[in-house]
Amino acid sequence: MLGVLTGFGIIGFVILVGYVLQRWHVLPPTTGLVLNRVAFFVAMPALLFTVLARSHPAAIFSMPTLASLSAIVVAAVLYIVASRIWFRQSFAETTVGTAGASYVNANNIGLPVATYVLGSPQLVVPVLLLQLILMAPALLAVLDISSRGSASVRSIVTQPLRNPIIIASLAGILVAVFGLQIPDAVMAPFELIGGAAVPMVLLAFGISLVGQRPLQPGTGRRAIVVASTIKIVIMPLVAYVFGRFVFQLDPEHLFGVVALAALPTAQNIYNYAARYERGVVLARDTVLITTIGAVPVLVVVAALLAP
Repeated sequence: MLGVLTGFGIIGFVILVGYVLQRWHVLPPTTGLVLNRVAFFVAMPALLFTVLARSHPAAIFSMPTLASLSAIVVAAVLYIVASRIWFRQSFAETTVGTAGASYVNANNIGLPVATYVLGSPQLVVPVLLLQLILMAPALLAVLDISSRGSASVRSIVTQPLRNPIIIASLAGILVAVFGLQIPDAVMAPFELIGGAAVPMVLLAFGISLVGQRPLQPGTGRRAIVVASTIKIVIMPLVAYVFGRFVFQLDPEHLFGVVALAALPTAQNIYNYAARYERGVVLARDTVLITTIGAVPVLVVVAALLAP
């Protein structure tokens, strides 16, 4: 338990550093954007490639992955039902809210949590790939259709193949599957660059928290509260039920699945919503509320389930 709390302390401190630096105007206004782009296009792909290249393929295609997928599906269905009954949102806004209730922050928060709390960044990779390869293209297709009235099939199909994180992850999986031996001298630069991924995304996330004011009147607060509650309360509970009683995971993997389900909504959802101007406030406030609320939830999960 002490190790888990230490991990959360490390993550929280680095986020706080980013927040303070931006709050005190130490950094240029575009620093967060630059850090995110460097991490997205360079550091995180390098980290995921090195982790996956040295992993066992069975760890990716496994029962914990199915448990995580089950939790995602249940969370998404719950929000869709709530939207149809209570909110009467448009199709695009319902899609954004559904993503907010089920799409975890596997990049910015998931990798640090997996590294410092769960003990291995490899544990977050299956969820990360599932979201990038299946969920993100589906979300983008809906938003594309809602904004233009049509969608480019070619753009939707090829979108995952233009994502550096997916390309690097697939390359690492191929290395692992075929048992290729890459010399240490070749892997060393990837390890060095990949080591910068976690601190960069945490600093950028702390920077992004400056100036946020959620739940303003007239912003659809009921939908925001429902999406946030599903994400950080109901989804971890569903993951626990599936992980323990359906897939009968061992304590270590059960802790990992529930902790990953308790992660906050991914910032990508806000980026997508802002790009297509659909459900922007819903996405923004859900990301912020779940990010704050996920901290005590993760501490409780660690206290109850950490092996």
